[in-house]
Amino acid sequence: MAPRKKPALMPVGKKIKKARTEKKMSYDTLANETGFSIDFIKKVEAGKTTPPVGTLLQLSRALDIDSGYLLREEEDRMQDRIKAYTKRTDSYAYKTLTPGAENKHLKAFRVKIDAMEDHEGVSYNHEGEEFVYALTGDIEVVVGEHVNTMKPGDSLHFNSGIKHHLRNIGETDAELIVVIYNP
Repeated sequence: MAPRKKPALMPVGKKIKKARTEKKMSYDTLANETGFSIDFIKKVEAGKTTPPVGTLLQLSRALDIDSGYLLREEEDRMQDRIKAYTKRTDSYAYKTLTPGAENKHLKAFRVKIDAMEDHEGVSYNHEGEEFVYALTGDIEVVVGEHVNTMKPGDSLHFNSGIKHHLRNIGETDAELIVVIYNP
């Protein structure tokens, strides 16, 4: 008997496009609901860019869909990328630390950012709060116009409704724990 193949999963960009078109939501409306440019949304839908967790949470809220619908697929994809490290094109990877918490307000992730790299895409913001704990590496977290520099063991708690951006400013890969609260 042949081994069972894992069912093909729909890429996150296609899920976003499907939800947007099923709700008859224009690019303009989604851009106004999220603050992302239409060009960025089109790149996400086409699979040309992999959005960070905060972006996925913001898109799911604007589309009024369960964030788990987007995050489960993206987590599987990122795990495949971690296993096939040489094929990675993005500068970060993440793994959920709270599986099954799709409909909960609190979600935690272990994030890895490659040396001297930042999250692909744009700065992002999402309603709620965010807590970042640096495990390894040197991280820069820009919240609004304020720059926070973190070393291993440092933590940061901030209003995630303010545009923010993570960047690895060190010469080695950085790992952090990110906990997101969405009301």
